[in-house]
Amino acid sequence: MLKHLAELWKKPKENLGQIWKSRLVEIRAEGTVVRVDKPTRPDRARALGYKAKQGFVVVRARVPRGKRKRPKFAGGRKPKTSGRFFPTDKSKQQIAEEKAARKYPNMEVLNSYYLTEDGKHKWYEVILVDTTHPSVKSDKERSWISSKKHSGRAFRGLTSAGKKSRRKQK
Repeated sequence: MLKHLAELWKKPKENLGQIWKSRLVEIRAEGTVVRVDKPTRPDRARALGYKAKQGFVVVRARVPRGKRKRPKFAGGRKPKTSGRFFPTDKSKQQIAEEKAARKYPNMEVLNSYYLTEDGKHKWYEVILVDTTHPSVKSDKERSWISSKKHSGRAFRGLTSAGKKSRRKQK
């Protein structure tokens, strides 16, 4: 079943049609970081380490598209040399992970995946793990995230999106 879901998500506008349009309208009306009951793309979430049990949370994060706009200075300089639009060093996905980590400080970012975009925003779903939960600590595959050396992964660029942006800078 997950294989068929993955096929649908390759072209959601064509495959899901009207359902997708109504879902996008709902997503636009939500806040910047919103907790979701279950992942919108279960195939992708499971591939990235999500398990449907206690201690795992999925959050939808919204990030504005485009480059970063620096504030305009108050005069006294040559305007030709004052560029105001600069790309950030981080990817939009990494920024979404950091927003989710700030909203839920007791949880750790496991991973994230792209959800959708429109003209103004991009949305990502971020998988968060409660590192103090007994079901996470007893899970042999996921217990590594409970150790202290993995705290603050999103801010140190240790998630997969963060590692990609750190690779580019070298």
